[in-house]
Amino acid sequence: MSMRATAVGLLALGIATAALPLMAGDYFVGVALWLLMYVALTQSWTVLSGMTGYVSLGHVVFYGLGGYVAALAWGALPLIAIVPLAGLAAFLLAVLIGLPVLRVRGPYFVILTFGVAELVKHVVVAIEGWLGKFSRVLFGAPDMITLFYIMLALAAAATALTASVRASRFGHGLLAIRENEEAAETVGVPSVRFKLLAFGLSALVPGMVGSVMVLRSTYFEPQQLFDPVISFTIVTMAVVGGSDDVKGPLLGAAGFVLLSELLWANAPQVYMILLGLLLIVFVLFMPEGLSGKLFPPRRRGAA
Repeated sequence: MSMRATAVGLLALGIATAALPLMAGDYFVGVALWLLMYVALTQSWTVLSGMTGYVSLGHVVFYGLGGYVAALAWGALPLIAIVPLAGLAAFLLAVLIGLPVLRVRGPYFVILTFGVAELVKHVVVAIEGWLGKFSRVLFGAPDMITLFYIMLALAAAATALTASVRASRFGHGLLAIRENEEAAETVGVPSVRFKLLAFGLSALVPGMVGSVMVLRSTYFEPQQLFDPVISFTIVTMAVVGGSDDVKGPLLGAAGFVLLSELLWANAPQVYMILLGLLLIVFVLFMPEGLSGKLFPPRRRGAA
């Protein structure tokens, strides 16, 4: 699929999604909000992990930090300032921890990112305990339709970010790092700077997403907002999507959310068992993901 066709398809999809609240009830809008959240998170994860091969299992730390910033600022700042402030806080955290964290590779990086997320969660819990705040109720939060359109904008921004990075010299450098970091450095790719920038960019949108979702729940609780299941879900959607460009996260998030809703509605008692079995079968028999299956790469010489 050409870039122009992809752009046209994404634009049409965005317009159709924007019209959803005018035609559907609260349940479908709620499901769409959840789907858009994971589209934004998975696209952002792809900028770092999909393109560099540094698989992060702690992306929830940026989501949770954004939610915490929103909980602290709610009532003191307008929503239009809170959302970008949450993204900036997540970006700064990524830059701060990026240099030491990105020094390790492979399974060590996976474990370290998971550990950092747990560390930050317990730091937030300790701060809240010291302040005597074990949870925060956020009164006067925006309605779901408002939050839906903000999340749609964030999903579109994350998709545009992934597409622009993937097509840029910066993105080609990240792909070179994924293939062979030593060889990439030999030909002049500044791997440390590129990885750090990718880490920061991958944190920016999740911070803003977290600020929106804590307002959706109208309740801040660290264990819920820093839940590691969110990180596992992001990785699962990326694997299901199976691509390092915008198509993979879109297909992975859509397939996972729709499958989850279908199983939950029809088999709530064995929902997680069935979902786990289907994912195992999926990984074993379709390792290229939905993107590779639906949009196989063209072979050289093919018409």
